[in-house]
Amino acid sequence: MSGQGVPEPDHVAPLNALARRIAAAHGEAPLFDPAGGGTRARILLMLETPGPARGSDPAVPRVVSQFNATGTARNLRRFFAEAGIEAADVVIWNAVPFLIHAPGARNRPPKAAERAAGLPWIEPLLDLLPDLAVAVLSGRVARGARAAIEALRPNLAILEMPHPSPTFVVTDPAIAPTMIATCRAAKRLAENGMQD
Repeated sequence: MSGQGVPEPDHVAPLNALARRIAAAHGEAPLFDPAGGGTRARILLMLETPGPARGSDPAVPRVVSQFNATGTARNLRRFFAEAGIEAADVVIWNAVPFLIHAPGARNRPPKAAERAAGLPWIEPLLDLLPDLAVAVLSGRVARGARAAIEALRPNLAILEMPHPSPTFVVTDPAIAPTMIATCRAAKRLAENGMQD
């Protein structure tokens, strides 16, 4: 078990070990979604940073998941469903993989030093994702990880899309269709990689 009430199956155990290393270095870091693809994922969805909100039970560890009770997670579920992406297809993580918000604080963009501190964790993350076919970088901060990912995995397909935060998605009616199209492209790339 990764924490009270959260199962830790084999496909997320090595990733959660990485999350604990990140937490030891930077403070609190969420765990990986046991319902996601874990080490078997073909798609990496890179978001920006863990949000400040947490569940009602502080004994239950944070998990980066499309099934969280947030607007961002709700949008991801919708976009994935429209694209035909199953939970087992994808692993979701953050370019800044540790919590940057003080308890009770509102969400804020990560500072330059926090973004830089997240970059060294990309290599050990990719090392645990041998079947990865595509990385989807979602939002400005995640796009900042592109050069590091390209250097480590030059043959990995990389797509970019806006961040799925509700406050951003509602600013333009074209954003949601663009994100769904990007998710569909990621699904095709993952499927094509499986046929190789």
